[in-house]
Amino acid sequence: MLKKSFLAVFTLLMLTTLVLTACGNKKDDEMSAEERQKIIDDGTVGFEKNGGNITKAENIPAEENKAILAAFNEYIAALNSKEIDRYMQTLSKNPKGFNYEGEKNYIKEVFKQSDVKRDAKDTTIIKYSENEAQVYSNITSHLVQTTTNIKHESAGQQVTVFVKEDGLWKVTSVFYTGDETKSTTGK
Repeated sequence: MLKKSFLAVFTLLMLTTLVLTACGNKKDDEMSAEERQKIIDDGTVGFEKNGGNITKAENIPAEENKAILAAFNEYIAALNSKEIDRYMQTLSKNPKGFNYEGEKNYIKEVFKQSDVKRDAKDTTIIKYSENEAQVYSNITSHLVQTTTNIKHESAGQQVTVFVKEDGLWKVTSVFYTGDETKSTTGK
């Protein structure tokens, strides 16, 4: 049972740090301050909490605002639906923060071993340019390991970076920082 509990906790941690979805090549806690600053300076991600206040980018055309938020909502809904092809369609074919085929194989295993649901709140476009957008949200992930019925919940903040491919917004990288994780055994 301990081995199964460990596997369930490990799966949740992998889900929140690797999948959430399509995360960076290095987990946030593995990056040095210099690496993190370079990512920010290069414009890859602008993940900053200013006393808990998140500021919406001001230069977003109304149609693009709608399209980016629709792409983000589809990304969350596709993961929650456990439809692999639908989920993969939300991702960039040439991502900066993950390996496309690796993500596909990983998410197949997650779907096979667990029920996953993510809730996004306070979704805000915090940075926008013609070909890249950064979407901030507070994410709560719920995971139930199907073989043991062990339940896990984690909460944190996520910045999902989108790029425009063939006129559509696609996820190219994800940066996540967690606040808390809870686990309970089920019956």
